[in-house]
Amino acid sequence: MKRVVALGGAALAVAVAGMFWGRGLWTARATPTEAPRFAVAELRTMSATVIATGTIRLRVGAEVRVGSQVSGIVRTLNVTVGSHIREGEVIAEIDSRGLDARLAQARAQIVVAEQEVRRAEVDLARAQRLDERQLVPRQQVEDASLAVGDAKAKLAKAQRDADVVETDRSYAVVRSPISGTVASVSTQRGETVAASFATPTFVTIIGDRALQLVAMVDETDIGAVVRGNRVTFTVEAYLDREFDGHVERVAPKATIVSGVVNYEVMIAIDSPADVLKPDMTSNVSIQTAKREALVVPSAAIQREGDTRFVLVDQQGATTRRSVTLGSRDAGMTEVKKGLSAGDRIVVGAATASSQEAGR
Repeated sequence: MKRVVALGGAALAVAVAGMFWGRGLWTARATPTEAPRFAVAELRTMSATVIATGTIRLRVGAEVRVGSQVSGIVRTLNVTVGSHIREGEVIAEIDSRGLDARLAQARAQIVVAEQEVRRAEVDLARAQRLDERQLVPRQQVEDASLAVGDAKAKLAKAQRDADVVETDRSYAVVRSPISGTVASVSTQRGETVAASFATPTFVTIIGDRALQLVAMVDETDIGAVVRGNRVTFTVEAYLDREFDGHVERVAPKATIVSGVVNYEVMIAIDSPADVLKPDMTSNVSIQTAKREALVVPSAAIQREGDTRFVLVDQQGATTRRSVTLGSRDAGMTEVKKGLSAGDRIVVGAATASSQEAGR
């Protein structure tokens, strides 16, 4: 009797365990591994873009060589390679003692000429008084008047000579014609520069905002690129940083390399370009146009072989719908065919039962 009871209890335990195992298996099959999320297909403005490669270059005329127009010994030099200088700041000073002496001599000559003018005017006045009394011939008055004119001409020449020397004196202080960064220094303090035949170069300055981006755009895309198009680009040295710009002009003549026709597109850099350097390679995206498009989150797009599809939620049940895709922008994908605005789609995982229902 005890043996029968024991066998009955063991059978009951096996039955209960089987029931719980079966319920756990059914629950595992019915429970999703990840709760589905939903999004709505909507109309948005998307940008059409042209992708190209480019190179950072110096603008034409951005590099300025600054020299001296007078000869002498370099007394001071205030810049070094890499230093930033503003327009009008002093780059160097040349020993000007010789020019100072010439200027003093020219000013002394002005004083002498002024004395000659006064003497000639006095002689003319005397001759005119005597002429009124008819005590001197008329010719003497005319000669005195011409002497005044000669003296004034000599005074004017002396003043112009002084102006020339004073202008040369101002050249002894070499100032920066632009704001920029010193790229090279060719003359050092204490050296003697001779400006008789050619202007010696003191420094080379690269102006601020002197860089531009030159992109090579294929002939099939160049028709959509116009002045003012917004541009974003990255460089190999700073892939995690995006720079902005805009199209300044498109070269009228093509550049043909290995039979491939490209056009140079000059792009002004709008972002701070302190880290950019000439000859850096860049990846360029030119926004050529904007248009209305039906978009969904890119995460909603699923793939099976060459087919792209989404799961559309319809009153709690999901149905699979094939779609034709377009361009992508900021995590959204354009759907050209297969959906309508307002369709509710699954983003992420769906339950196994709902997927089966949609098949």
